[in-house]
Parts: sequence; C-alpha cells; structure tokens
Amino acid sequence: MRIIALMNQKGGVGKTTTTANLGAALAELKQRVCLIDLDPQAHLTINYGVEQSDEIVNMYDVLVDDRSFLEAIFKIDHNIALVPSSIDLAAAEVQLVSVVGRETLLKEKLEVVEHDFDYILIDCPPSLGILTVNALAVADEVIIPMQAHFLALQGVAKLLETVQLVNRRMNPRLKVGGIVLTMFDAQTKLSMEVVAELNGFIEQAQGKPLPWADAKIFRTKIRRNIKLAESPSFGQTILQYDPQSNGAADYRQLAEEVLGMNQPPIVRPATPLDVTINKDLVAPARIAV
Repeated sequence: MRIIALMNQKGGVGKTTTTANLGAALAELKQRVCLIDLDPQAHLTINYGVEQSDEIVNMYDVLVDDRSFLEAIFKIDHNIALVPSSIDLAAAEVQLVSVVGRETLLKEKLEVVEHDFDYILIDCPPSLGILTVNALAVADEVIIPMQAHFLALQGVAKLLETVQLVNRRMNPRLKVGGIVLTMFDAQTKLSMEVVAELNGFIEQAQGKPLPWADAKIFRTKIRRNIKLAESPSFGQTILQYDPQSNGAADYRQLAEEVLGMNQPPIVRPATPLDVTINKDLVAPARIAV
C-alpha cells in the first residue's frame, strides 16, 4: 500500500482537485484507492457528492471520538472509497492538544486497512498543524500541488522544513515524491521561469541526505480548464463530468506518472534541521527561507 499526502499550506492551488481526480484516474487504472479528506472545509467530500450527516462516520469521529477507520469508509465505486470530512474537524486541533501521541493517531487508525488498498491519498488542510502532521506521520511520500507563480515558491522552504522535521522525528521513510504544477499556462514566460527555478532547486538537493533529494517535477502539467472548476458542483470528478476534456487527459497522464514511481520507499539518515535552511545547500534565490 502506498500512502501519499497531498499538501500545500497555501490555499487555492488545486490540492483538493488533484486529490479527487488523481484518485479517480488511478482507480480507472484498476488500482484500489482510498481518499481521506483531512480538510475541515470538506471540499473533497463535496467533490464526490457525499452529503454530511450525523449518520455518516467521518474523520472527526475517527480521530477525536475514537471510531474505527473501517466505519468511516464510504464506498464510491468499484475501485475507489472515501473517508469524508466534517466542519467539526476544525476543532480537532484544540481537542487533541492534550492527547498523548496525537501526532500518530491517523497512523494507528490506518493499520486495519494495510492490505485493503493499493493507494491512500490524503487531502491535507491548507496549514501545517496537527492534522497535516498526522498525514505526514503515516505517509510514504508527499506530492505538492502548486501554481507556477513566484509567490507560490515562497512557502516551499517552510513546507519542506516541516517534512524534514517529521522525517527526522517520526517517519524516517517520508520523502517528497514530487511537485505537480496546476492551472498551468505554458505560453507565459513566468510559468517557464518558475519551472526553471524548481528544477534548479531539486537539482541542488540531489545526492544530499534530504527527504526531497529524489523528488521530481512531474512532466504532466495540469492546464487551466473550466471543466475542472465546474465538476465539483455536480459532485463528480473530471473523468465523470467531461472525460474528453483537457483536465481529464492531464489527470490520466499524471496517474500514469505516479503509477510509474511505485518503488519501495527510501529510508534516509536523519539530518539536523539547519540543513534545510542553508541557502547555499538547498534553496534557490527566489525561495524564501
């Protein structure tokens, strides 16, 4: 089973859209997929047309009320399932503050489905709080969806510092699998400059004992596509809503890339956190650290 956390502390970058449609495309490739909505906004839950109600067990019930993860699995289709979120999850940060082992609650809950799925995709909230740390503590890898804007680069170093911290203290197998560019326009000079910055950043990390040393910039770029914006309002993925659209083609291609990366996780030795904020070692000039 491969567990992937999709995270970016900046909102509006296509994180939930990527989780929903990458999951659907992997399921189309005959992979058994479970999507976990760890965001209190519950946009992934809405994207799949699941209505919140007291009868449906959600991630709040699992993490705070100690319900079984199995109870929360909502079957969507033959190869895909969803564990829904709830607005109540916003209170979890406060309610879990005094709980011993709160950073690894999700890891413990997922043990019951260790052999039931090929992929678990976790839609993290747009923050670096306890919910995101729970996702990183159990994940094999992180995929970072981001827009090709220089402002979007500013938070990358902080995000990677958090990954490094979790890798060092809780989850030594955690790595950054790659960065997927969303809402991409190849015709603009800015987009290509951002791609060059990211490639330089990744190249500087190669061969170093860092969780992102083997990361890649995915060849597939998710193009701007109005159909992607429309599909959640119908409770459908882009593969259902408009299977012939550019958005559907892009996510199918991305799924093929992700599937091709399916290798055993690399365990790297822990390194001091100050390595991650050394500009000469890991950060290109425009990435703030």
